[in-house]
Amino acid sequence: MADSSFDVVSKVDKMEADNALNQAHKEVEQRYDFKNIGASIEWSGEKVLMKANSPERVKAILEVFEAKLIKRGISLRSLDVGEPYASGKEYRLEASLKNGIEQDAAKKISKLIRDEAPKSVKSQIQGDELRVSSKSRDDLQATMALLKGADLDVALQFINFR
Repeated sequence: MADSSFDVVSKVDKMEADNALNQAHKEVEQRYDFKNIGASIEWSGEKVLMKANSPERVKAILEVFEAKLIKRGISLRSLDVGEPYASGKEYRLEASLKNGIEQDAAKKISKLIRDEAPKSVKSQIQGDELRVSSKSRDDLQATMALLKGADLDVALQFINFR
């Protein structure tokens, strides 16, 4: 019998992120506490750019955006947020969405699988994703449960379960 396998990836659905940003944009434009302060949120290339007249207001815009991401099913672990910085008379905050598993995180996940998963389970790093294989599907499902329960800094999804 051939090995069963699945891939561990960290991807953000760009359309869902775009919808979350549009909803946050509407809320920022309509909320009373954001009136007349130059508050905005928009795409700036691959990053999300938030602007307001104080660092506290920029962080409030970020909270609105985070709430919309959660409602859309996007993990906040895939959001990489910088610090507010002054730009002229306004404050800006940049955030980016992480796609792919970085090499260090992939090695950490691979080590976790080697140490704590059933012995028949093997993992290999393939670019920015991880392929996990075993003869037993039950062992693979136990490995999925292990990875879901682990406290990792990466939002994980499991695809191509065969």
